[in-house]
Amino acid sequence: MPSASSCSSSSSSSAVSDSGRPVPSSLWRDADFRSLWMGQTASQLGEHASLVVLPLFAVLTLNASAGQLGVLRAVGQAPILLLSLFAGAWVDRWRTRTTMVLTDVGRTLALGAAAMAGLFGRLGLPGLIALVFAVGALSVFFDVAYQTSLVRLVKRDQLVRGNSALEGSRSAAQIGGPALGGALVSLLSAPIAAASSALFFALSFLSIRRIRRAESIPERPEHPPRVWRRIHEGLCFVVGDTALRAVCLASAAFQFSFAAVMTIYLLFLPRELHLSGIVVGLALAAAGPGALLGSLLAVRLPSRFGHGAVLMCAAALGDGVFLCVPALHGSSVVTVPALLAVGFVFGTGGQLVNVTVMAVRQALTPDGMQGRAAATITFVGMGLTPLGSLLGGFLAEEWGLRTSLLVTAAGMMLSPVVMALSPLARLGRELPVSHDTPSTAAHAEAHETAFHDSDAAHGAAPETGS
Repeated sequence: MPSASSCSSSSSSSAVSDSGRPVPSSLWRDADFRSLWMGQTASQLGEHASLVVLPLFAVLTLNASAGQLGVLRAVGQAPILLLSLFAGAWVDRWRTRTTMVLTDVGRTLALGAAAMAGLFGRLGLPGLIALVFAVGALSVFFDVAYQTSLVRLVKRDQLVRGNSALEGSRSAAQIGGPALGGALVSLLSAPIAAASSALFFALSFLSIRRIRRAESIPERPEHPPRVWRRIHEGLCFVVGDTALRAVCLASAAFQFSFAAVMTIYLLFLPRELHLSGIVVGLALAAAGPGALLGSLLAVRLPSRFGHGAVLMCAAALGDGVFLCVPALHGSSVVTVPALLAVGFVFGTGGQLVNVTVMAVRQALTPDGMQGRAAATITFVGMGLTPLGSLLGGFLAEEWGLRTSLLVTAAGMMLSPVVMALSPLARLGRELPVSHDTPSTAAHAEAHETAFHDSDAAHGAAPETGS
C-alpha cells in the first residue's frame, strides 16, 4: 500500500486526461464527470422507483402477508451479503465504466422482461422474488463501481464536492423515484411501473458509456493473487483501520435496524394509517428534499465543525426522528404532514452521514484498495439487512405494527452510540490521510509466489480482466 504522499499523487494523476492535460478544476466543466453524474442519477432514480414499486405490488396486488413481504425484501437485499466482497475484488481490477455499463444492461433487461410478464398476468410472487434478487445483485456491482469510479476520475481535494454531487443526485432520485413508483402502481399498473425503472437504467447506460478518460487502474502483477486472496486483503485493511472498523460497526447497527423498520413501515402506512399508494410514495419521497439539503450542508459543515461532530449529531438526529412515527394516530390531515417532516429530517441527517463517511473512507484508502474497501464496508454494514427484514416481518406478526415499529426504531440509535465511542468522534476539520498498514502492495506481493505455486499445483489459470 502506498504512503500518504504516494496515494495523494496517484489520486491527482487520476485526474489527467489522455492527452496529458489536467482536468478542469471545476467538476462541472469535466465532461467525463458529468457523464458519470448523469448516469448515476438515472440509475438511482430507477433503483429507488423499483424499491417502492415491487414491494407495493406485492402488498396491494398480490396481498402479500407481513412474512411474505419480509422474505421479498430479504431476497432483494441478500446479494449485498453474498456478492459485495466479490464485487469489490472485481472492481479493483476492471474498468468501472465497463462494470456500470454491463449492470445497467442487465437491469434493463430484467425489469423489461418482468414488465412483459406482468402485462400478460404472469408475474406472481415467485417471479417477483427472482426479479428483486437479480436487480439487487446487479445493483451491488453498480454501487461499488460508481464509488470507485469517482476516485479514479477526480483529484483528492475534489472528493467531497464529487461525493456531494453524486449523493445529491441520489437524493433527487429519492424524491422522484418513490413518488413516481407509488403513483404508477396506484394509477396505472405494476408492469408499467417496472417498465419505467427499466427506462431509467437504459438512460444510465447511454450516459456512462460516454466516459472516455482512461482509468488509473492499479498495475497488476505478472501472477496476480487469487480472488479470495484479494478479498482477504480488503478485509484485513478495513479491520486494521480503527476508523473504518467503526464505520462498519455503526453501519451494521443502523442497516440491520433500518431494514426491520422499513419492512414494518411499508405495512404500517397503508394498513394502520390507511394511506393510499400515492401517499405512501410521497411519504417515502419526503426523505429526498432532506437529503438534498444534507448534500449541500455536507460541503460546509464538516470543514467548519469537524467531521466527527457532524457524523454524531447528524446520525442522532436522523435516526432518532423515527421514534416519533409509532405515536401517529388520527386522520391523514395530521399524519401526512408529520410523516413528511419525519422523512425530511431523516433524509437530511442520513445524507450528511453518507457524504461525510464516504469522503473519510476514500481519503483513508489507497487507490488500489478503493473497490475492496467500499465492498467490505458494504458487506459488513448491509450484510445483515436480509435478517433485519425477516425480523421486521416476524415482529409485525407477533407484536403488532405499532409496538414492533417502536422497538426497531429504537435499535437504529445504536449507530450514533457506536460513533461516539469510536475514533470517528475525534475526526477534525481536515480529512484524514491514508497511512501504511500491513495490507500494503508489498505485503500482497510477498504472498503472490506462494499462491501462484499453489495455483499451478492445482492446474489453475491466472485470472484476467479487461
